Amino acid sequence: MKYKEKMTASEMRTLWGSRIVIWITILVVMFPVAWIVMSSFSAGDSFFLSSLFPEKFSVEHYVTLFRETDFTIWVLNSLKFCFIVAIIQLILTSLAAYAFARLRFVGRKYGLMSLLVLQVFPNSMAVAGYYILIYQFGLVDNSIALILVLAGGSAYNIWLLKSYIDGLPVELDEAAMVDGANQFQVFYKIIIPLAMPQLAVIFLFSFIATYSEYVITSIFLQTPGKMTLALGLQLFISDQFAAHWTLFSAAAVISSLPIMIVFMCLQRFIQNGLVAGGVKG
Repeated sequence: MKYKEKMTASEMRTLWGSRIVIWITILVVMFPVAWIVMSSFSAGDSFFLSSLFPEKFSVEHYVTLFRETDFTIWVLNSLKFCFIVAIIQLILTSLAAYAFARLRFVGRKYGLMSLLVLQVFPNSMAVAGYYILIYQFGLVDNSIALILVLAGGSAYNIWLLKSYIDGLPVELDEAAMVDGANQFQVFYKIIIPLAMPQLAVIFLFSFIATYSEYVITSIFLQTPGKMTLALGLQLFISDQFAAHWTLFSAAAVISSLPIMIVFMCLQRFIQNGLVAGGVKG
């Protein structure tokens, strides 16, 4: 017969207090989301509703979004950049993280210190340098240049994956080498399969960062047909004569779908990757 230990009054108060805090947090986070969703179904351009639910539901903004704007092109451009940048970052990150975690070479210590320093400074600090680079070499609307710049910002991901690889037993590498495997075979036949949860997390981080990136992308891309989703959405609320907030809301609702789909596809890896990828003491 199983025995259940009764909770004390103090533990019960703590439990219910935690539940109340969690529910309040959920409500605070979800309220703006619900407001944007409801605004997207509201007729007219007014973003400020008298109540959470609009008086008249309408899908006119969704119809306008696909018929009269370049929204579809912006989404496709964003997805193209996201997948390419995320894949490049996975390759660069996995190679660099394995080298720092398993190999011993000249400059390794200073390389790790450089990764820590790079995490302190945001990419926006390099905007002036990007301006000079773009106009000096004529890189306006150059997608390849933008991809290379975005793919290079992986210092945090390298450190994250290195911490994960550090937690894998070195004996696996040694056993493989005894059987005749070289360093590269150990990397892609042992380390990569074991690191799949963390690689899924890194892919998701890179995808989201590229999908929502605005500052650097706005410097490189100037032509409307080459804009990404973040740049296109800005056009809805920066009009000189009117801000189309309800159209922006409809675009924001649809824009969230690719992130949700990618997250759901990688969900079974993400939890293990986030837990195991923590920096170990």
